[in-house]
Amino acid sequence: MRIIDTHLHLVYKDRFSYPWLKDAPALDHQITAEDYFARAEKLGIDTALHMEVDVAESDMEAETAFMVNAHEKMAGAIAACRPESQDFPAYLERIAAIPGVRGLRRVLHIVPDELSRSPLFVENIRRLSAHGLTFDLCVAARQLPLAIDLAKNCPDVQFVLDHCGVPDIENDAFSPWAEHISECARLANITAKISGVIAYAGADWSTEKLRPYVSHVLDTFTFDRVVWGSDFPVCTIHASLEDWVASIKEIVADATPAEQQKLFSENAERLYRL
Repeated sequence: MRIIDTHLHLVYKDRFSYPWLKDAPALDHQITAEDYFARAEKLGIDTALHMEVDVAESDMEAETAFMVNAHEKMAGAIAACRPESQDFPAYLERIAAIPGVRGLRRVLHIVPDELSRSPLFVENIRRLSAHGLTFDLCVAARQLPLAIDLAKNCPDVQFVLDHCGVPDIENDAFSPWAEHISECARLANITAKISGVIAYAGADWSTEKLRPYVSHVLDTFTFDRVVWGSDFPVCTIHASLEDWVASIKEIVADATPAEQQKLFSENAERLYRL
């Protein structure tokens, strides 16, 4: 079955600056599109979207412009942004003009909670709908209420909830994460991305440990409102890309072929206009 990876991180240290990588030695090395697709193609992944890697602000536009053309199998990119900035409207116009840009993301678990609640932030996120761009919600599990509030305040914007809302699987923290996911699913403008959860299950991860979390997202959002992403190379912290693909296929093995196709490719084609 064809797979579209909606959450691929690439690191080109010879081109861009990644200040945060000094604190993440396992990921602090060159990771090119060729490196990724050499493994991904063997798994049935034939297309990917690049997800911004929190480069230095001065490199954000350059990262986006490079990544949309980094490989023939790259279908586009989700660009970094700073919606809390007064300069965001002009930045948005420039980013939206880059062919292949499908959406934007601002990582929210590394900034104060108040940032996404400011009137300026909300006003700027609302601007995405005019360009048909999505906004990825990258929040810690405790911040899911922030994601819900933002989606409610921007009803015309299509949001994508990264990594199943980052549940603390390693510590079996199913609640209140599960209740918040159910609330997210009640908002029609949120799609869930089943990505990277293998990184949150600890070194003793297993498919059975992941299953209740992934299943809850599938039950609440249904197969009509989910996409799949690798979160490569973060997904390799405790496992491998091959492990993650095998695990998600095992979890959805009882789903119909049509449902699996929605998860692995069809919904992504529609959501990101591929």
